[in-house]
Amino acid sequence: MKTAPITPATIAFDAEGVPHAPAFGDRYHSRAGALAQAEHVFLRGNGLPQRWRGRPRFVILETGFGLGLSFLATWAAWQRDPARCDRLHYVAVEKHPPTRADLARVHAAVLDEPGALGAADGAPAGVSAVASAEVPQLAARLRAAWPPLTGDLHRLAFDHGRVELLLAFGDAAAWLRRMQLQADAIYLDGFAPEHNAEMWSDAVFAALPALSAPDATAATWSVARTVRDGLAQHGFAVERAPGFAAKREMTVARFAPRHRPALHARRQSALPAARDAIVIGAGLAGAAAAQALVEQGLAVVVLEGGTAAATGASGNAAGLVRGLMSRDDGAHARWHRAAALEAQRQIAPSISAGLVPGRLEGVLHLADDVAEMRRRIAGAAWPADYVQALDAEAAAAASGVKVVGAAWCFPGGGWVDPAALVRHTLAVSGAELRTACRVARLQRRGARWIACDEHGRPWAEADLVVLANAADAARLAPAVEPVAGQAGGWKIARSRGQVTRLPASLVAAPAPLLPLARNGYIIPMPDGSLLCGATQTVDDDEPALREADHAHNLAVLARLTGSALSPTALGSLAGRVGWRCHTDDRLPLVGALPAGADTIDAGVSRLAQPRHVPREPGLFALTALGSRGITSAALGGRVLAAWICGTPLPVDTDLLDAVDAGRYRARAARVHGRG
Repeated sequence: MKTAPITPATIAFDAEGVPHAPAFGDRYHSRAGALAQAEHVFLRGNGLPQRWRGRPRFVILETGFGLGLSFLATWAAWQRDPARCDRLHYVAVEKHPPTRADLARVHAAVLDEPGALGAADGAPAGVSAVASAEVPQLAARLRAAWPPLTGDLHRLAFDHGRVELLLAFGDAAAWLRRMQLQADAIYLDGFAPEHNAEMWSDAVFAALPALSAPDATAATWSVARTVRDGLAQHGFAVERAPGFAAKREMTVARFAPRHRPALHARRQSALPAARDAIVIGAGLAGAAAAQALVEQGLAVVVLEGGTAAATGASGNAAGLVRGLMSRDDGAHARWHRAAALEAQRQIAPSISAGLVPGRLEGVLHLADDVAEMRRRIAGAAWPADYVQALDAEAAAAASGVKVVGAAWCFPGGGWVDPAALVRHTLAVSGAELRTACRVARLQRRGARWIACDEHGRPWAEADLVVLANAADAARLAPAVEPVAGQAGGWKIARSRGQVTRLPASLVAAPAPLLPLARNGYIIPMPDGSLLCGATQTVDDDEPALREADHAHNLAVLARLTGSALSPTALGSLAGRVGWRCHTDDRLPLVGALPAGADTIDAGVSRLAQPRHVPREPGLFALTALGSRGITSAALGGRVLAAWICGTPLPVDTDLLDAVDAGRYRARAARVHGRG
């Protein structure tokens, strides 16, 4: 599904200093105070903070993020509550998000002015309890993490991951149909129905039952009949409650449907009560999975068959982090855009602190027609902090070398040392790493999984297992079995890649300032050397360096920069060989594994959708990251952990279908159905 362009909000101030939207002819909040309104309507209207107390997780869904003031009020209330839930998940949709600059301008006016945090005359007593000195500090943290305005689901983490904000930029009805979560409380917000009817449409209300937990509540400042009827028609028991400030009444509701929506197989495979996990493989995928699961509260053991972490494809000296441009903005481009943004958010602090070698100061991907590139950027309204189209002169200025042609510039991209990233991630995650532990097979004991060596002796036991061991995952996964004679197993290939390390003494001056890419890449390293690569040959097990592959990589250097080296230097060049694991559609395998073929009725047509494929209880995968492992690992780990723990998924359901570890089983069922 092509991503819709995002038009940023236009924000002005009325005569009383209250921010409003000229396009909608309405204010962003009551004149009596934004934070006080949020506390009275949304927190108290949903029984908070009392309802989240003692819970491991609590999920809030907001239908209009606006300026983020309701989120800030909720975050402040959570921080102040000593009996708060362990983890707060806040999911919000916003069609017209503000720019970072506008957010700073409005926050300064609304939060930093004397008296702005207190309740005005006429507000109910005590509503300003949330309005305290820390709110401007929280607002500054929100602004610092504010993402590029792309039509994606952006994950922002605060307070060591215990507060997670998922921001969906785009149309509310479209997003709500494509989300997977179970909201405990719903903030129905947005401009008044008479000014913005689509925010209060039947399509919005119709999406809420599938997103509501059994004990969900909802609240809104509006008492319009369309709002009350919309809730009532879709399973909510609706009541009126005292309103805020000058509004006499507001609406509160409780989810009480006659029939509960059926859970599809993906939700049924979640293990929200899981206590511990085994992750097999200590590369980029395994480290990302372990970190995400530990942050969800699980005890994690990582089993690595080698003598150290990151000895496989994750062991190169450097690798790229960047998004992807395509004409159709299909699943491949959407996944790698969302993954790049998540990877940059996770990796940047470690690089800035000097804990992991790397630079996230931009990547140039060379192209041909800058006019066409700029038309594509304008048509999709891609923001400049995600991607820019540079002509050859601008690309040369940015790179410091005379590049061949125009270039896509990804300002937030860059390079990182993947092995150092893996080691650092595992060290700080709290997961236990055990090396020289090759898992020969998996066994079930009741609801528990046991990872065994070749003699049947247990390495570890846990509630669930994550296969993050690249192509070797297929050996342990029942998902590779065919369904009714169809090729329903994973389509995984293993390809050899060789990189070349060109020493500074052989680098023609000047060296590139930024990484360059196009059918290969060049990465300038801190010691003045260049990392050039990489070759790709399928079903090639040769571990030794090849001069022919060095020649290929130097040809990449010449093609991207015009610099050429004499072939006589090839025999003395350093490099590394590794093996990538990738699928035929170049997307990773993420999530619960399909159940064994002998447990499935292949004639069931509903198996044609990945979300309905039956799953092997407690067995999950994060593998086949391909040549973009650094980019994909962080988002893949978060998707996997959210799936396992039943928390809001950080990608939409269409994109999840594209990377689902059960998608090949679904494709086989479709072929079988047609046959």
